[in-house]
Amino acid sequence: MNAVSLALIRAAHFLMLTGVWVYLCSPGFATDFYRGKSIQLVIGYGPGGGYDVYGRLLARHIGRYIPGQPHVIPQNMPGAASLTAIRHLDAIAPKDGTVATLFDFVQIANSVIDAQKTGLDFRKYNWIRSISEDLSVCYVWGARGITTLDQLRQLPQVHMGLTAVGDSQDIRLKLLKRLLGINVRAVAGYPGTGTQYIALERGELDAGCGGWSSLPLDWRTEGKINFLVKFVPHQPPSFPPNVPYAGDLIANEGDSKVLQLLNNPSQLGKPVLMSQAVPGDRAQMIRAAFAATMRDQQFLADAERLKVEISPKSASQGMQIIEQIYAMPPEVIQAARKLIAD
Repeated sequence: MNAVSLALIRAAHFLMLTGVWVYLCSPGFATDFYRGKSIQLVIGYGPGGGYDVYGRLLARHIGRYIPGQPHVIPQNMPGAASLTAIRHLDAIAPKDGTVATLFDFVQIANSVIDAQKTGLDFRKYNWIRSISEDLSVCYVWGARGITTLDQLRQLPQVHMGLTAVGDSQDIRLKLLKRLLGINVRAVAGYPGTGTQYIALERGELDAGCGGWSSLPLDWRTEGKINFLVKFVPHQPPSFPPNVPYAGDLIANEGDSKVLQLLNNPSQLGKPVLMSQAVPGDRAQMIRAAFAATMRDQQFLADAERLKVEISPKSASQGMQIIEQIYAMPPEVIQAARKLIAD
Protein backbone atom coordinates (compact mmCIF):
# COMPACT_ATOMS: atom_id res chain seq x y z
CA MET A 1 0.00 0.00 0.00
CA ASN A 2 1.54 3.27 -1.10
CA ALA A 3 1.68 6.43 0.98
CA VAL A 4 -1.16 8.10 -0.97
CA SER A 5 -3.55 5.19 -0.38
CA LEU A 6 -2.67 5.09 3.29
CA ALA A 7 -3.32 8.80 3.60
CA LEU A 8 -6.70 8.43 1.91
CA ILE A 9 -7.71 5.60 4.25
CA ARG A 10 -6.67 7.64 7.28
CA ALA A 11 -8.62 10.63 5.98
CA ALA A 12 -11.69 8.46 5.45
CA HIS A 13 -11.42 7.10 9.00
CA PHE A 14 -11.06 10.63 10.35
CA LEU A 15 -14.12 11.85 8.45
CA MET A 16 -16.14 8.85 9.59
CA LEU A 17 -15.22 9.37 13.24
CA THR A 18 -15.85 13.11 12.95
CA GLY A 19 -19.26 12.42 11.45
CA VAL A 20 -20.16 10.06 14.29
CA TRP A 21 -19.04 12.66 16.84
CA VAL A 22 -21.05 15.41 15.18
CA TYR A 23 -24.09 13.15 15.15
CA LEU A 24 -23.71 12.23 18.80
CA CYS A 25 -23.45 15.90 19.73
CA SER A 26 -26.23 17.05 17.47
CA PRO A 27 -29.58 18.26 18.84
CA GLY A 28 -31.32 15.41 17.06
CA PHE A 29 -29.35 12.79 18.95
CA ALA A 30 -29.79 14.62 22.26
CA THR A 31 -33.54 14.83 21.82
CA ASP A 32 -33.71 11.10 21.07
CA PHE A 33 -31.99 10.17 24.33
CA TYR A 34 -35.20 9.90 26.38
CA ARG A 35 -37.18 7.96 23.78
CA GLY A 36 -38.22 4.62 25.25
CA LYS A 37 -36.74 5.46 28.66
CA SER A 38 -38.18 6.28 32.06
CA ILE A 39 -37.29 9.17 34.34
CA GLN A 40 -37.41 8.61 38.09
CA LEU A 41 -38.68 11.56 40.11
CA VAL A 42 -37.50 10.86 43.64
CA ILE A 43 -39.68 12.50 46.32
CA GLY A 44 -37.88 13.08 49.60
CA TYR A 45 -40.88 12.27 51.81
CA GLY A 46 -43.46 9.52 52.12
CA PRO A 47 -46.90 9.31 50.50
CA GLY A 48 -49.75 11.63 51.44
CA GLY A 49 -47.94 14.86 52.29
CA GLY A 50 -47.40 18.06 50.35
CA TYR A 51 -44.17 17.02 48.64
CA ASP A 52 -45.83 13.82 47.47
CA VAL A 53 -48.83 15.72 46.07
CA TYR A 54 -46.62 18.12 44.12
CA GLY A 55 -44.26 15.40 42.93
CA ARG A 56 -47.02 13.22 41.56
CA LEU A 57 -48.73 16.22 39.98
CA LEU A 58 -45.52 17.10 38.13
CA ALA A 59 -44.87 13.48 37.12
CA ARG A 60 -48.31 13.18 35.51
CA HIS A 61 -47.68 16.04 33.07
CA ILE A 62 -44.02 16.83 32.44
CA GLY A 63 -43.35 13.78 30.26
CA ARG A 64 -45.42 15.27 27.41
CA TYR A 65 -42.88 18.09 27.06
CA ILE A 66 -39.67 16.05 27.24
CA PRO A 67 -38.42 15.08 23.75
CA GLY A 68 -39.09 11.38 23.28
CA GLN A 69 -41.92 11.56 25.83
CA PRO A 70 -40.44 9.24 28.47
CA HIS A 71 -42.49 7.86 31.33
CA VAL A 72 -41.94 9.89 34.51
CA ILE A 73 -42.26 7.66 37.56
CA PRO A 74 -42.57 9.17 41.06
CA GLN A 75 -40.76 7.27 43.79
CA ASN A 76 -40.99 8.11 47.49
CA MET A 77 -37.64 7.96 49.29
CA PRO A 78 -38.20 9.31 52.82
CA GLY A 79 -35.33 9.66 55.24
CA ALA A 80 -33.44 12.37 57.15
CA ALA A 81 -35.82 15.14 56.09
CA SER A 82 -35.17 14.39 52.39
CA LEU A 83 -31.36 14.25 52.76
CA THR A 84 -31.49 10.58 51.77
CA ALA A 85 -33.13 11.48 48.47
CA ILE A 86 -30.64 14.29 47.76
CA ARG A 87 -27.59 12.15 48.53
CA HIS A 88 -29.00 9.39 46.33
CA LEU A 89 -28.34 11.60 43.28
CA ASP A 90 -24.56 11.44 43.56
CA ALA A 91 -24.12 8.27 45.60
CA ILE A 92 -26.21 5.73 43.70
CA ALA A 93 -28.45 7.19 40.97
CA PRO A 94 -27.47 7.13 37.29
CA LYS A 95 -25.91 10.42 36.17
CA ASP A 96 -27.42 10.30 32.67
CA GLY A 97 -30.42 12.55 33.30
CA THR A 98 -32.92 9.84 34.20
CA VAL A 99 -33.13 10.73 37.91
CA ALA A 100 -34.26 13.99 39.53
CA THR A 101 -35.10 14.77 43.15
CA LEU A 102 -37.84 16.85 44.76
CA PHE A 103 -36.62 17.76 48.25
CA ASP A 104 -37.26 19.83 51.37
CA PHE A 105 -36.10 23.41 50.85
CA VAL A 106 -34.98 23.66 54.49
CA GLN A 107 -31.91 21.60 53.63
CA ILE A 108 -30.56 24.67 51.81
CA ALA A 109 -30.40 26.57 55.10
CA ASN A 110 -29.12 23.47 56.89
CA SER A 111 -26.25 23.19 54.41
CA VAL A 112 -25.09 26.67 55.49
CA ILE A 113 -25.80 26.33 59.21
CA ASP A 114 -24.24 22.86 59.57
CA ALA A 115 -22.19 22.21 56.46
CA GLN A 116 -20.22 19.41 58.12
CA LYS A 117 -23.34 17.44 59.03
CA THR A 118 -25.15 17.76 55.69
CA GLY A 119 -22.06 17.55 53.52
CA LEU A 120 -23.93 19.41 50.77
CA ASP A 121 -23.26 22.51 48.71
CA PHE A 122 -26.38 23.41 46.73
CA ARG A 123 -24.33 25.55 44.37
CA LYS A 124 -22.93 22.30 42.97
CA TYR A 125 -26.06 20.77 41.45
CA ASN A 126 -27.97 20.99 38.21
CA TRP A 127 -30.89 23.12 39.36
CA ILE A 128 -34.02 22.40 37.35
CA ARG A 129 -36.84 24.53 38.76
CA SER A 130 -39.24 24.95 41.69
CA ILE A 131 -42.95 24.19 41.33
CA SER A 132 -44.17 26.50 44.06
CA GLU A 133 -42.88 28.57 46.94
CA ASP A 134 -43.73 27.32 50.40
CA LEU A 135 -46.63 29.32 51.86
CA SER A 136 -45.90 28.28 55.42
CA VAL A 137 -48.58 28.80 58.04
CA CYS A 138 -49.14 27.60 61.61
CA TYR A 139 -52.60 26.65 62.79
CA VAL A 140 -54.52 25.10 65.68
CA TRP A 141 -57.28 22.51 65.48
CA GLY A 142 -60.58 24.41 65.53
CA ALA A 143 -62.13 22.33 68.33
CA ARG A 144 -59.52 23.74 70.73
CA GLY A 145 -61.33 27.09 70.60
CA ILE A 146 -58.12 29.08 70.10
CA THR A 147 -58.12 31.82 67.49
CA THR A 148 -55.02 33.94 68.20
CA LEU A 149 -51.32 33.43 68.85
CA ASP A 150 -51.70 35.16 72.25
CA GLN A 151 -54.27 32.56 73.30
CA LEU A 152 -51.92 29.77 72.20
CA ARG A 153 -49.16 31.24 74.38
CA GLN A 154 -51.34 30.73 77.46
CA LEU A 155 -51.30 26.94 77.10
CA PRO A 156 -48.76 25.14 79.33
CA GLN A 157 -47.90 22.88 76.37
CA VAL A 158 -48.84 22.76 72.70
CA HIS A 159 -48.43 19.30 71.21
CA MET A 160 -47.27 19.47 67.58
CA GLY A 161 -46.17 16.63 65.32
CA LEU A 162 -42.65 16.16 63.97
CA THR A 163 -41.43 13.93 61.14
CA ALA A 164 -37.68 14.48 61.35
CA VAL A 165 -35.25 16.70 63.22
CA GLY A 166 -33.87 19.28 60.82
CA ASP A 167 -36.76 19.32 58.37
CA SER A 168 -38.80 22.41 57.51
CA GLN A 169 -41.43 21.47 60.09
CA ASP A 170 -38.81 21.18 62.82
CA ILE A 171 -37.49 24.65 61.95
CA ARG A 172 -40.98 26.17 62.13
CA LEU A 173 -41.65 24.60 65.54
CA LYS A 174 -38.37 26.00 66.88
CA LEU A 175 -39.17 29.44 65.48
CA LEU A 176 -42.55 29.29 67.22
CA LYS A 177 -40.98 28.28 70.51
CA ARG A 178 -37.82 30.37 70.58
CA LEU A 179 -38.80 33.53 68.71
CA LEU A 180 -42.57 33.71 69.26
CA GLY A 181 -42.87 32.29 72.78
CA ILE A 182 -45.13 29.29 72.15
CA ASN A 183 -44.67 26.38 74.57
CA VAL A 184 -44.23 23.79 71.85
CA ARG A 185 -43.78 20.15 72.71
CA ALA A 186 -42.66 18.38 69.53
CA VAL A 187 -44.06 14.85 69.24
CA ALA A 188 -41.72 12.85 67.03
CA GLY A 189 -42.23 9.58 65.21
CA TYR A 190 -44.66 10.54 62.46
CA PRO A 191 -43.47 9.24 59.06
CA GLY A 192 -45.08 12.16 57.22
CA THR A 193 -47.54 15.00 57.46
CA GLY A 194 -50.39 12.73 56.35
CA THR A 195 -50.21 10.76 59.61
CA GLN A 196 -50.00 14.01 61.57
CA TYR A 197 -53.24 15.21 59.98
CA ILE A 198 -54.94 12.05 61.22
CA ALA A 199 -53.47 12.61 64.71
CA LEU A 200 -54.85 16.17 64.77
CA GLU A 201 -58.31 14.98 63.82
CA ARG A 202 -58.16 12.35 66.57
CA GLY A 203 -57.13 14.94 69.18
CA GLU A 204 -53.64 13.51 69.71
CA LEU A 205 -52.07 16.80 68.60
CA ASP A 206 -53.14 20.40 69.22
CA ALA A 207 -51.63 22.32 66.35
CA GLY A 208 -49.30 22.19 63.38
CA CYS A 209 -47.27 24.12 60.85
CA GLY A 210 -47.03 23.42 57.15
CA GLY A 211 -47.42 24.58 53.60
CA TRP A 212 -50.84 26.11 52.90
CA SER A 213 -51.33 24.08 49.73
CA SER A 214 -50.32 20.87 51.49
CA LEU A 215 -53.13 21.01 54.05
CA PRO A 216 -56.19 18.82 53.51
CA LEU A 217 -58.71 20.58 51.30
CA ASP A 218 -61.62 20.27 53.73
CA TRP A 219 -59.50 21.84 56.48
CA ARG A 220 -58.95 24.89 54.30
CA THR A 221 -62.47 25.24 52.97
CA GLU A 222 -64.61 24.12 55.92
CA GLY A 223 -62.96 26.05 58.76
CA LYS A 224 -61.66 23.01 60.60
CA ILE A 225 -58.48 24.82 61.64
CA ASN A 226 -57.71 28.36 62.80
CA PHE A 227 -54.67 30.05 61.24
CA LEU A 228 -52.44 31.89 63.72
CA VAL A 229 -49.21 33.03 62.00
CA LYS A 230 -47.62 32.84 58.56
CA PHE A 231 -44.00 32.77 57.44
CA VAL A 232 -44.46 34.61 54.14
CA PRO A 233 -44.60 38.44 54.08
CA HIS A 234 -47.03 38.75 51.17
CA GLN A 235 -50.69 37.76 50.81
CA PRO A 236 -51.32 35.19 48.07
CA PRO A 237 -54.84 35.37 46.60
CA SER A 238 -56.06 32.09 48.07
CA PHE A 239 -54.39 32.56 51.45
CA PRO A 240 -56.61 33.19 54.52
CA PRO A 241 -56.81 36.92 55.30
CA ASN A 242 -55.63 38.72 58.44
CA VAL A 243 -53.02 36.15 59.45
CA PRO A 244 -50.03 38.00 61.00
CA TYR A 245 -46.57 37.61 59.47
CA ALA A 246 -43.93 36.25 61.87
CA GLY A 247 -41.42 38.89 60.78
CA ASP A 248 -43.76 41.66 61.96
CA LEU A 249 -43.93 40.09 65.40
CA ILE A 250 -40.16 40.11 65.97
CA ALA A 251 -38.68 43.41 67.15
CA ASN A 252 -35.05 42.32 67.57
CA GLU A 253 -33.05 43.01 64.38
CA GLY A 254 -30.73 40.05 64.96
CA ASP A 255 -33.67 37.67 65.32
CA SER A 256 -35.20 39.16 62.19
CA LYS A 257 -32.06 38.31 60.18
CA VAL A 258 -32.08 34.78 61.57
CA LEU A 259 -35.67 34.45 60.43
CA GLN A 260 -34.60 35.55 56.95
CA LEU A 261 -31.83 32.94 56.82
CA LEU A 262 -34.15 30.16 57.96
CA ASN A 263 -37.14 31.27 55.94
CA ASN A 264 -35.76 32.64 52.64
CA PRO A 265 -35.25 29.14 51.20
CA SER A 266 -39.04 28.78 51.40
CA GLN A 267 -39.20 30.90 48.25
CA LEU A 268 -38.08 27.72 46.49
CA GLY A 269 -40.71 25.66 48.29
CA LYS A 270 -40.86 22.51 46.17
CA PRO A 271 -37.50 22.47 44.32
CA VAL A 272 -36.21 19.88 41.84
CA LEU A 273 -32.57 19.22 41.02
CA MET A 274 -30.28 16.74 39.28
CA SER A 275 -26.69 15.73 39.86
CA GLN A 276 -24.09 18.14 38.53
CA ALA A 277 -22.69 15.20 36.55
CA VAL A 278 -25.78 15.07 34.31
CA PRO A 279 -24.92 16.31 30.79
CA GLY A 280 -25.88 19.95 30.39
CA ASP A 281 -28.04 19.45 27.30
CA ARG A 282 -30.22 16.89 29.10
CA ALA A 283 -30.60 19.06 32.19
CA GLN A 284 -31.59 21.92 29.89
CA MET A 285 -34.21 19.74 28.17
CA ILE A 286 -35.75 18.94 31.56
CA ARG A 287 -35.72 22.64 32.51
CA ALA A 288 -37.49 23.55 29.27
CA ALA A 289 -40.03 20.77 29.77
CA PHE A 290 -40.61 21.89 33.36
CA ALA A 291 -41.20 25.49 32.25
CA ALA A 292 -43.66 24.38 29.56
CA THR A 293 -45.50 22.20 32.08
CA MET A 294 -46.01 25.17 34.39
CA ARG A 295 -48.02 26.83 31.58
CA ASP A 296 -49.90 23.70 30.49
CA GLN A 297 -53.67 24.00 30.86
CA GLN A 298 -54.13 20.33 31.82
CA PHE A 299 -51.48 20.69 34.52
CA LEU A 300 -53.02 23.90 35.84
CA ALA A 301 -56.50 22.35 35.85
CA ASP A 302 -55.13 19.37 37.79
CA ALA A 303 -53.50 21.75 40.29
CA GLU A 304 -56.80 23.62 40.67
CA ARG A 305 -58.61 20.35 41.31
CA LEU A 306 -56.11 19.58 44.07
CA LYS A 307 -56.26 23.19 45.32
CA VAL A 308 -52.49 23.58 45.32
CA GLU A 309 -50.66 26.81 44.49
CA ILE A 310 -48.38 27.02 41.47
CA SER A 311 -45.76 29.78 41.80
CA PRO A 312 -42.63 28.47 40.05
CA LYS A 313 -39.09 29.76 40.23
CA SER A 314 -36.62 29.24 37.37
CA ALA A 315 -33.18 27.66 37.80
CA SER A 316 -31.53 31.09 37.54
CA GLN A 317 -33.90 32.55 40.16
CA GLY A 318 -33.17 29.57 42.37
CA MET A 319 -29.42 30.06 42.07
CA GLN A 320 -29.80 33.75 42.94
CA ILE A 321 -31.64 32.83 46.16
CA ILE A 322 -29.01 30.16 46.90
CA GLU A 323 -26.15 32.62 46.50
CA GLN A 324 -27.86 35.11 48.85
CA ILE A 325 -28.25 32.43 51.52
CA TYR A 326 -24.62 31.32 51.22
CA ALA A 327 -23.52 34.96 51.53
CA MET A 328 -25.14 35.42 54.96
CA PRO A 329 -22.76 36.95 57.57
CA PRO A 330 -21.08 34.46 59.96
CA GLU A 331 -22.72 36.02 63.02
CA VAL A 332 -26.20 35.45 61.55
CA ILE A 333 -25.31 31.85 60.69
CA GLN A 334 -24.02 31.30 64.23
CA ALA A 335 -27.19 32.78 65.76
CA ALA A 336 -29.35 30.56 63.54
CA ARG A 337 -27.27 27.53 64.50
CA LYS A 338 -27.84 28.30 68.18
CA LEU A 339 -31.58 28.84 67.70
CA ILE A 340 -32.27 25.51 66.03
CA ALA A 341 -29.90 23.46 68.18
CA ASP A 342 -31.61 20.74 70.21
